[in-house]
Amino acid sequence: MGEDMLFIFVALFGSLIGSFLNVVIVRLPEEGGSIVFPASHCQSCKKPISWYDNIPLLSFIVLRGRCRQCGERISWRYPLVEAAMTFLALALYQHFGFTILYPVYFVFCAALLVVIFIDVQHQIIPDVISLPGIVLGFALSFVNPFVSWQDAGLGILFGGGSLYLVAMGYYLFTKREGMGGGDIKLLAMIGAFLGWQSLPFVVFASSVLGTVVGVWAMVKQGKGGKTVIPYGPFLAIAAMMYLFFRQEIILLFVRLMFHR
Repeated sequence: MGEDMLFIFVALFGSLIGSFLNVVIVRLPEEGGSIVFPASHCQSCKKPISWYDNIPLLSFIVLRGRCRQCGERISWRYPLVEAAMTFLALALYQHFGFTILYPVYFVFCAALLVVIFIDVQHQIIPDVISLPGIVLGFALSFVNPFVSWQDAGLGILFGGGSLYLVAMGYYLFTKREGMGGGDIKLLAMIGAFLGWQSLPFVVFASSVLGTVVGVWAMVKQGKGGKTVIPYGPFLAIAAMMYLFFRQEIILLFVRLMFHR
């Protein structure tokens, strides 16, 4: 198979998985929701969606962002998730090729993408993603040349432990919960997949991103210190940054540490 055909195949595969992730994002937060049944349907009129109206990215364009049955607008989240997973699938292929690292971090990125959109909308990070993710990340470390099982184990310990201490300190100081247990478990999962070495950057970068967005939200909403924004998306974005730019980040860190 030629290189161009491989890129097309990877892009199609990524978009199909992105379409499935949309189902997960919508149904996982629902109490008793199933990601299998019922079949895909319009969220407004509840009528089933035909296969030709369920083609990733293309159907949204053809339908001009509206349901064929009832004419209600389709959320921009659907093509956005499909496009994001397509991009991630191509980026992973470009970065790792078809090695053992590709399926390992494809699953990791897919899970982070789901976390981002669920946490933004519902301010929760489902345990059904983070807890199995911790176990899976550690199990895969035995075949992962990128992260040893010792690094993964320490990543789980330090990832969950560090945020737990931060959360406890914030609560003792302010008497308010500033970080949920979902964030703690998510960072433990990130540590399992990326190793403990990733944690300083992930915590630092997510804090910077969260601060910038938080200040913007405070100004926009006018709620001051009572403004609440989910932290999970920033952890997920920082983890992806480390995954794709690990060497550059380590090199920059070394230069800053030993610059004279």
